[in-house]
Amino acid sequence: MVLSNYTKEFKYNWQLAAPVMLGMLGHTFVSFIDNIMVGQLGTAQLAAVSLGNSFMFIAMSLGIGFSTAITPLVAEADGANDFAKGKSAFKHGLFLCTVLGVLLFLLVFFAKPLMYLMKQPVEVVELAIPYLDLVAFSLIPLVVFQAFKQFSDGLSLTKYPMYATIVANVVNVGFNYVLIFGKFGFPEMGIVGAAYGTLISRFVMVAHIWWLLKGREKSKHFVTNIKILVLDKTMINKLIGLGAPSAMQMFFEVAIFTAAIWLSGLLGKNPQAANQIALNLSSMTFMVAMGLSVASMIRVGNQKGLQKYFELRRIAFSLFLLGFIFAVVFGILFLIFNEALPKLYVDFDDVINFKDNTEVVTIASQLLIASAIFQISDSLQVIVLGALRGLQDVKIPTLITFIAYWLIGFPISWILGKEDAYGSFGIWIGLLAGLTSAAILLFIRFNYLTKKLLVTHS
Repeated sequence: MVLSNYTKEFKYNWQLAAPVMLGMLGHTFVSFIDNIMVGQLGTAQLAAVSLGNSFMFIAMSLGIGFSTAITPLVAEADGANDFAKGKSAFKHGLFLCTVLGVLLFLLVFFAKPLMYLMKQPVEVVELAIPYLDLVAFSLIPLVVFQAFKQFSDGLSLTKYPMYATIVANVVNVGFNYVLIFGKFGFPEMGIVGAAYGTLISRFVMVAHIWWLLKGREKSKHFVTNIKILVLDKTMINKLIGLGAPSAMQMFFEVAIFTAAIWLSGLLGKNPQAANQIALNLSSMTFMVAMGLSVASMIRVGNQKGLQKYFELRRIAFSLFLLGFIFAVVFGILFLIFNEALPKLYVDFDDVINFKDNTEVVTIASQLLIASAIFQISDSLQVIVLGALRGLQDVKIPTLITFIAYWLIGFPISWILGKEDAYGSFGIWIGLLAGLTSAAILLFIRFNYLTKKLLVTHS
């Protein structure tokens, strides 16, 4: 088939995906700013934020993964011009996300003692616990925000979550600056100041997105007059049926990266800090793929609502191609700048910690080479997963992600990540193996299902 059949979709795909990318990057940018500011305090503080956030990432993956159930249902209702169904999907999604946010906060709050059982550096654990108390509470506004975001994406109003995230970032940076370093008469709170910045910014984010959607003609009737406690069992079951497997898909992937944080902690505080740097940089490029994944979910959901299955396949493949191009560019950039980028995170003027900082940068630059290689598979697996969610196919992809990350990727990370093997680089070889397996298996699944739809409806 002619290449232009796919490239002609790039412009609209980009219009849908770009605001999502920027919004997602906003979440990661909060972490990026925290890491750079905290990195100025020392490698132990950076490792502590890494350890605290490892618990957060697991909880966030469940909350964000579950909330993605809202998007395909709203997108399908929007394609079919069914307001009642769209509002029901949003209202029940908002209720379930609020309940889930509270449960995840309690889970993380009471899981803190596990840090001592995980053989992590004691100095790091003692710094991480007060940080985690506050950041855990921010899970509640974060998961509520996700309900609004996924609803907004489902209506193809992808700009509004981006605007709310930008405002939240500005608030976060401001509070970080004054609270971490004790500026303008505020107390100097170190990494606890970073936690307060994150907590405040996430409440601001929820208030802002509601205000934006309330002022828009297309969305205001959805987000006002919500009878949140008048519930329909059928819609709740549908959202749980879609959301629970989606949450597990994201959990399996995030948990393997979290396992990499814990495995690197067994090697010491410097490998753990280096892992955090490489992970933070990799997660930024991943957010571009996440934006395309959401666009894939929306567009496939719309075409499913219209029952245009040939168009559905063509549009999905145009998104896979766009993701591949971005991944190649990012991979090249990581290879070129693998030594320069980690230097952003540490203070080379700090004479006392100079040796530690040099070791952290050396390890992180090696990990960025592994990250450069897995850009393509990481990008494609999440975009194909978005397309499968658009088809409302979630159970088999959940099994695929479990096999790829935990039966293939994790054992390789565990064996090659030991100090007497390849250390930190060995951990990331396992990540590469898991992501590549997931990309191949999920693509086979999507290709099989869409060909079957064409045959059935031809």
